[in-house]
Amino acid sequence: MAVMLGVNMSGRDSSAAVVVDGAVRFAVREERLNREKKTRRFPMLAIQACLEAAGRRLETVDRVGISWNPTLNLERFNGAQSGVARYKPEHFYAVPNHLIQLLPRETSMLAEQRLHFPAGVLDIAYVNHHVCHAADSFLQSPFEEAAILILDAYGEKDAVTFARGRGASIEVLDTIPFPHSLGSFYGTMTQFLGFTPDMDEWKLMGASPYGDAGRYYDALRRLFALRDGGRFEVDLSYFDYPTFTRPTMYSDKLVALLGPPRTGRDELEQRHYDIAAATQRVTEEVVFHLLHHLHALTGGENLCLGGGVAMNCVLNGKVAEHTPFRNVWVGSSADDGGTSVGAALFLASREPGFRRTPATDNYWGPGYDDAQVEDELRRYGLAYRRSDRPAREAAALIASGRIVGWFQGRVEFGERALGNRSILADPRDAAMKDRVNRAIKYREAFRPFAPSILEEHAGDFFEGAHAVPFMEKALMIRKDKQRLIPAVTHVDGTGRLQTVRRDVNPRFWELISEFHALTGVPVVMNTSFNLQGEPIVCSPKDAIRTFFSSGLDALFLGPFVLEKGRS
Repeated sequence: MAVMLGVNMSGRDSSAAVVVDGAVRFAVREERLNREKKTRRFPMLAIQACLEAAGRRLETVDRVGISWNPTLNLERFNGAQSGVARYKPEHFYAVPNHLIQLLPRETSMLAEQRLHFPAGVLDIAYVNHHVCHAADSFLQSPFEEAAILILDAYGEKDAVTFARGRGASIEVLDTIPFPHSLGSFYGTMTQFLGFTPDMDEWKLMGASPYGDAGRYYDALRRLFALRDGGRFEVDLSYFDYPTFTRPTMYSDKLVALLGPPRTGRDELEQRHYDIAAATQRVTEEVVFHLLHHLHALTGGENLCLGGGVAMNCVLNGKVAEHTPFRNVWVGSSADDGGTSVGAALFLASREPGFRRTPATDNYWGPGYDDAQVEDELRRYGLAYRRSDRPAREAAALIASGRIVGWFQGRVEFGERALGNRSILADPRDAAMKDRVNRAIKYREAFRPFAPSILEEHAGDFFEGAHAVPFMEKALMIRKDKQRLIPAVTHVDGTGRLQTVRRDVNPRFWELISEFHALTGVPVVMNTSFNLQGEPIVCSPKDAIRTFFSSGLDALFLGPFVLEKGRS
């Protein structure tokens, strides 16, 4: 039984995953455990949780995969920068950092390190960052063969990777080096609009439908030169992000082009929405240019996307319409958090007899049985009751206009709540979006909430509907259905949907089914169970604290029910 531990520590979204015999056994983001949103800390708690779930000690894991290969950075490496040990144990890296300067500067997809201890050998593999993204996407896709496109701010050297997946193998076909980076462009514009880059790109995407893309399209489009062979170049004179040393990612030249940047304290004006709309349109145009080239390289209709740019559900929902690819897979964690899974899967794929396991969910994190939940409720002296039909009760409360916290099973691994750590409400009430924002989420009014829909009814409500299990795509809601679900219909008529299958999440499917029976609408409004600035709740304690710190009306913890006014 091969056990692979994957670790992401490349920046935000620290995470760990354990893969056993080629399948994800457990995976969790460090933020869910240390309660620090988008944490950059080493994922020690996540690693410990993975080892416990696998029943292993670290020294008995077959291999550890790190989703960043530092040998790819050797060309610019100066070992003296980290070659001095501040205290004796740091010689573990101080000595190699000096010696590595004497080695040939050859790079590869994979670098390996072995540490021998009396307890065993720690076998560490450093895997190319974009290959980890590719493995996370393709090796969990339903495709035996697919084209793969990875786009983010940057990996060790590259900002774009073109690849092909076949069976258990991933072949890199071409790359575009940093600083010609679509992810960094989008992050720069996020900062220009007064938000936090590498965190708030959702806000730019959510604001874009409120703007007129034509107003700033020509100005922003001129920053990109699209070349033959799927290449592009960014006019770097408008950007300061390549230096990694400036407080802003944009230069004075971009300010001269677009006008003054917004600060976080400024009210959003129509001009800001127009810049967001143009940014989104230019991003889509460049991605479609890349995808046409990738299709020319690979043929076929199957595509896997990964990297932070693939978190853009608006873009993802348009790929099949604007490119030759008809079957588009985006995994549940296209951001860096998913590279821990990718690193572990990549190592597993190199083992004899590896068999791919397509992902239908990402309920990979900690779970709590009824006894653990009830112990927590008793510890706080809370008034609660046990329900024989929690899904039916929750559906009835939602249909009556109540806002419900829904805590079931194991926590989702990705950024989005998929029915195990969710806040649920009635999508038929046009005022519900503002109610949830005021009472719980405290976020910008322009940001949409998601519709979770029974998969068998998706085609009735969405154009071009197909399985969308991870809220990874925004699709157009049919015009005759928009009036039925106004709380989850964005200003452009789209919805970032999740299709729910009975065999994947039976309790959440039952809740939506009960709501459908009561209302005739097979959709609930779904947003992540957290307050602004906090990670999604993980434990019963997290859920209880959030319940009493917010405007939630009821909380379902497994079969147990708390209602305001009774606790």
